[in-house]
Amino acid sequence: MNHANILPNVAIIGRPNVGKSALFNRLVGRKIAIVHNQPGITRDRISAICSRGALPFTLWDTGGIFGVGERELSAQVRHSAEEALHDSNLLLFVVDAKEGLSPIDEELARMLRKSRKPAVLVINKIDNEKHEPLAAEFDSLGFGSSFSISAEHDRGISELLSEIERRLPSSANTEHQTSNIEGQIAIAIVGRPNVGKSSLINSIVRGERTIVSELPGTTRDAVDILYERDGRRFVFVDTAGIRRRGKHSSSVEVFSVMRAERSIRRADVCVLIVDLTMGVTAQDKRIAGLIQKERKAAIVVLNKWDLIRPKSKQRQAVAELIDQTRSRIFFLDYAPVLVASALTGESIDKLFTFVANVRRAAGKRIGTGVLNRLLRGAFEANPPPMISGRRLKLFYTAQASGKQDRQLQPPEFVLFVNEPRLLNETYRRYLEARIRKAEPYPGLPITLTLRPRTGARHKQRARRAG
Repeated sequence: MNHANILPNVAIIGRPNVGKSALFNRLVGRKIAIVHNQPGITRDRISAICSRGALPFTLWDTGGIFGVGERELSAQVRHSAEEALHDSNLLLFVVDAKEGLSPIDEELARMLRKSRKPAVLVINKIDNEKHEPLAAEFDSLGFGSSFSISAEHDRGISELLSEIERRLPSSANTEHQTSNIEGQIAIAIVGRPNVGKSSLINSIVRGERTIVSELPGTTRDAVDILYERDGRRFVFVDTAGIRRRGKHSSSVEVFSVMRAERSIRRADVCVLIVDLTMGVTAQDKRIAGLIQKERKAAIVVLNKWDLIRPKSKQRQAVAELIDQTRSRIFFLDYAPVLVASALTGESIDKLFTFVANVRRAAGKRIGTGVLNRLLRGAFEANPPPMISGRRLKLFYTAQASGKQDRQLQPPEFVLFVNEPRLLNETYRRYLEARIRKAEPYPGLPITLTLRPRTGARHKQRARRAG
């Protein structure tokens, strides 16, 4: 198993509130990191692929070193940044031209020189020509190359990108490295605050890529972590804990919830973490509802098994927990349930077995003839209800082709009928259940798309399919 990232790594380093997250967003071309004038907002390391220039690379936004706020986190944030130093091919040392040189900048400069890593001094907030003289103060830091930029106004970014590409190691062997690696799967780790999402990812990667703390809300951003296992690439997204709207302590919390919801939308698989010590809560059900609404592949992990494990009849206890979870989140009944402990690592490897099963199921197709006979039999065995004096009629059905740009596509079935509005939710669930008897599709939602009959062509198809 190889855990190394294939692309070169570039880390953004600096004290709090100098514009690291703004630079990160500017370089990757997307608003991924939260930008806010409150020091210490970015406490985890966030990564994304920067492909704005000619040479793609993995860009890391580290937490502000020597940050203000929670004392418990300060050492962890510094450790996270030091780990970024160790892992990176190039460092972008960001300073604030408007605030000027600070003792923290000087201490950080000594830390970077000690690391002996290639580094570029990035003097941020040079918004126009009048601000350019402010950069001279940072000459005393002794960096061979420096770039005056404005991340907010996209000033000097192209020149900085050219320097990054010039300083990165040769990627001549990239094609060889990636030739045996299949497309990566995006997995969003979602759940209420403090249920063990970061601990789960740490257990998976067997490192400390994310900060684990008993303080709820530690992960305010979505943290993308690239991970390779058995020749397959995964992107784990450790999302901010989702709270009820209206209970956020600040605008940052609102942004974090929005980010978590977007993470669900862009994921291939959503892993919902539930705290076994509390059971399935109303908020867990709300998050499950977000997953169902987005029609995403899903796996439920019942975490903290180590805290409630009975001394006897453990297998029976696991079965009961799974049954209770399925009854509480009945609308996400397609999701397999795993009882595990992120803290001890127990059963965590099974998560990849579940993901593999979901991926394998996504490639399953039901032949058109088989499908038509199956659903016609379902209609005959249990006819649809009469609605406003009319009944739903099925003429023809086929499984839709998956989108080429998606690594994992839930199955979609197109039904040509007399009137799509005659299908109610109860009968929809009945048809989905009949399809699952032919092909279970574990972890995958089934989409039924109804289209009205458009002419004789579908009658001919129906006769051929019969």
